[in-house]
Amino acid sequence: MTRASIRLGGLFSNGIATGIRTGFDSGSTLDYVYEDEARGLGPFGRFIDRQFLDVIGWRGIRQRKIHLEELIGKAFARLKAEGKPLRVLDIAAGHGRYVLDAVAASDVRPENIRLQDYSPINVEKGSALIAERWLQDVASFHRADAFDTEALAGVEPGPTLAITSGLYELFPDNALIEASLAGLSRAMEPGSLLLYTGQPWHPQLEMIARALTSHRGGEAWIMRRRTQQEMDQLVAAAGFRKIEQRIDKWGIFTVSLAERI
Repeated sequence: MTRASIRLGGLFSNGIATGIRTGFDSGSTLDYVYEDEARGLGPFGRFIDRQFLDVIGWRGIRQRKIHLEELIGKAFARLKAEGKPLRVLDIAAGHGRYVLDAVAASDVRPENIRLQDYSPINVEKGSALIAERWLQDVASFHRADAFDTEALAGVEPGPTLAITSGLYELFPDNALIEASLAGLSRAMEPGSLLLYTGQPWHPQLEMIARALTSHRGGEAWIMRRRTQQEMDQLVAAAGFRKIEQRIDKWGIFTVSLAERI
């Protein structure tokens, strides 16, 4: 019944239609959630879309964006105070909105911003966002695999702030996470910073797994919860020391900042 209601809702709600078309965990859906503007077919469609946008998970996602931007700003200030170059790498940026919004809100301008994603749609939409904000002189968007150790290790110029947001919780296998963090660790000099997210809990886990599809070819969207301790241990094993953390009031999404040691 839930799956049927979602298909029906997709006829009226732009957000649900985006999720059905691209996957509910896709960069396109998350970017729509970030915008938080109800759109759809007439007043009824906008009403359905608002119900979609206001579910607990999406409210948590928008709070995570606020925490990401806050800690990106703190990372910028810390790197500037230490006299380090400011080079940003986001290995799975979606459309990259939270990074670009954080840059716009900061009085510190990075010398290089490299956004990456595996989805051609995200690369196209993210490149358009960069052009829209006139950041082509410092920012670029590339199609790349966030779990390719060697490719990450070889990124030039080496990042002083690396970001991995909303990625690791989509994959159950810790070996993938270790491969990704190992590549970042090799690319970053001591004193560089890593911003990473976690998801220790979600109140709608079963409903999401049984009713919503992911960006991976319409497969079920099955999330991998990790305790914060497990996530922090994976990061520590790759050579990083955690500095601070944010979490929403529902306890769903965490955002943490760590230093390469």
